Amino acid sequence: MKLLTSILLMLTMTMGMSQAISAKTTHSKGSSKQSIQQEQQVNLNKAGVSELAQVLTGVGMKKAQAIVEYRQKNGNFKAVEELASVKGIGPATIAKNYKRILL
Repeated sequence: MKLLTSILLMLTMTMGMSQAISAKTTHSKGSSKQSIQQEQQVNLNKAGVSELAQVLTGVGMKKAQAIVEYRQKNGNFKAVEELASVKGIGPATIAKNYKRILL
């Protein structure tokens, strides 16, 4: 089961990176609002609840609070994929936000 989860996570991240590359290619044709949103990044180990919720797609205040609580209980994130250990955060959310996440 763990192997299947890992494979799904890697596939999802690969798809997310492909979408990010595609979005970057069309970036120059898009609106300035779209380019500002794509450039925003957040540090999982330093950001507060509101910053996480604002920058990460698909993460509201409740999930952002869960990220901060996980970090307080378990220490700093060592890899982006560790975010999947937070309740409510799955491979799809990680893939959508991969380029926005800093450690």
